[in-house]
Amino acid sequence: MKVSIVTATYNSAKTLNDAIVSVLNQSYSNIEYWIIDGCSTDGTLDIIQKYEKVFHGSLKWISERDKGIYDAMNKGISHCSGDIIGILNSDDFFTSNDVIERVVSNFTDDIEAIYGDVHFVKANRLDKCVRYYSGSIFRPWMVRFGFIAPHPSFYIRKNIYEKYGLYATDYQISADFELVARMCYKYRIRTRYVHLDFVTMRLGGVSTRNCRYRLLGLKETIRACKRLGIRTNRFCVALKYVIKIYGFVVCH
Repeated sequence: MKVSIVTATYNSAKTLNDAIVSVLNQSYSNIEYWIIDGCSTDGTLDIIQKYEKVFHGSLKWISERDKGIYDAMNKGISHCSGDIIGILNSDDFFTSNDVIERVVSNFTDDIEAIYGDVHFVKANRLDKCVRYYSGSIFRPWMVRFGFIAPHPSFYIRKNIYEKYGLYATDYQISADFELVARMCYKYRIRTRYVHLDFVTMRLGGVSTRNCRYRLLGLKETIRACKRLGIRTNRFCVALKYVIKIYGFVVCH
């Protein structure tokens, strides 16, 4: 079974090396790695080119202007030839070397997507967990409260993307919510939770920056729910921040 991993980059030189190395170190060998760059100017392309030969043809990349991170992800997915597709953000990295091996072993014929856990760290303290985000409690009905399975751990069959669509590019930071909600709630795809810490995420990503971004995320989440026919309101969606508090407690 072939697994495709997509990383979208734009001026990601400070963190991309960790992401690439974590893919390179995976114990599972049948991996295709696509890096979709948005015309970086900070040395990102030098890092990508440095690793091209090391991957022996399994690392592929393009660098061209895009309409944002979700447009870049869609480009990557469209290029993928794997049976299963996952997203690895440029400032994240796999927590262990057997993540993809575990993903594949759990993809039985009846399963259409798999998800697990992720944890957050400070950019200057990669060994210090500040929040643990477990997918173990996720149920499709929870999307009305703004809660989804951890997107960086969400691995999905390519034919499901082809059947139900890619990321909606009219969202700035919440297209990942809309996609997971669409797949799990609207279309009820068959999923499996895997008790595994998939990805280490640096705080400061596109949806964890500041209050302004959180407010934007709240508005976009409500808009996504309305689009998908999910009854909710801002008070329901705000409850997801209570769940996040539990994640901070788990790490301390």
